[in-house]
Amino acid sequence: MDFETLVRAKNELEPRVDQLRRHLDAERKALELEQIEEQTAAPGFWDDPEAAKPVLKKRGVLTDEIALSKKLGGGLEDLETALELAREDAEMLLEAETLEGQLRSVVEDAELRMMLSGELDQNNAIVAIAPGAGGTESCDWAAMLLRMYLRYCESRGWKTETLDYQEGDEAGIKGATILVSAPYAYGYLRAEAGVHRLVRISPFDAAKRRHTSFAAVYVSPEVDDTIEIDIPEKDLRVDVFRASGAGGQHVNRTESAVRFTHLPTGIVVSCQNERSQIQNRATALKVLKGRLYELERRKIEERVAAFSGEKADVAWGSQIRSYVLAPYQMVKDHRTLEETSQTQKVLDGDLDAFIRSQLLAKSLKTRE
Repeated sequence: MDFETLVRAKNELEPRVDQLRRHLDAERKALELEQIEEQTAAPGFWDDPEAAKPVLKKRGVLTDEIALSKKLGGGLEDLETALELAREDAEMLLEAETLEGQLRSVVEDAELRMMLSGELDQNNAIVAIAPGAGGTESCDWAAMLLRMYLRYCESRGWKTETLDYQEGDEAGIKGATILVSAPYAYGYLRAEAGVHRLVRISPFDAAKRRHTSFAAVYVSPEVDDTIEIDIPEKDLRVDVFRASGAGGQHVNRTESAVRFTHLPTGIVVSCQNERSQIQNRATALKVLKGRLYELERRKIEERVAAFSGEKADVAWGSQIRSYVLAPYQMVKDHRTLEETSQTQKVLDGDLDAFIRSQLLAKSLKTRE
């Protein structure tokens, strides 16, 4: 960019930064953070880890938002300084262009976060992936999706933990569930819930024919004890089995893995990452509560959409995105029409454009 273009870009970003910083209100949140720090320092606070979790979660969110406000303000100041120096030193123009790009990225991400105002959008996310009909092809596609989401989380610095992983008979996976721990992880990732379609030349077909595969992605919030979800015992079938995969001799000796089937809805969840059956039961129950919460949220959305005469997004069973690798290269989201020919970048976790366009569409629909 030339100098005048950069000045216009800075002038366009400045009011957006100001609006975001007013929304974040770092001074008020700093006071809230002080109160929480006093609470965590009080005698007996750490005696009950479960009771401490929501407080620590709130502390994490406040710390993150205060840091974001400082980053926005500092980024704008750095850009202004670089532009002042660029008036006399042409070499500083490149530095100013770099700073403008960095600030714009932070602003766009912060604006996206402002749209995440749902009850549990700030929560961690539980992402489950299941192959559709199609045997080995679909199992391999499910494994590709799992890798894509793990890479996406890694690129954002989000922590992931595998709760359940079942290998396919020949390739890929029969299913997997991961916990994504980060502020607003659920708010971002729920845009990915639905059926994902892959078209490619099959690596498992000796005739090199083109195949279409499907896999479902389920995204639910990690819920804590502050969210009351009652699950009567009569509605649950509990199965225990030997864990599979990594874990040494333990996985072959004990029936530590747990599977819950929620009879009224047919939802099935399992957990096998812990050595203890008790721990696996607790984690599986948490996953089930999250799935039931998400199911009820979707039902409410559908009822509202039906009342207003609109067609609602159906998370379970709706084809939201196609990934075409042959005869041409294209990833297209059928909800927003966002598309790109950079298929490998998407499969390597570059999902920002798709998630942003879906959240923008949702936000605009809400305002209407």
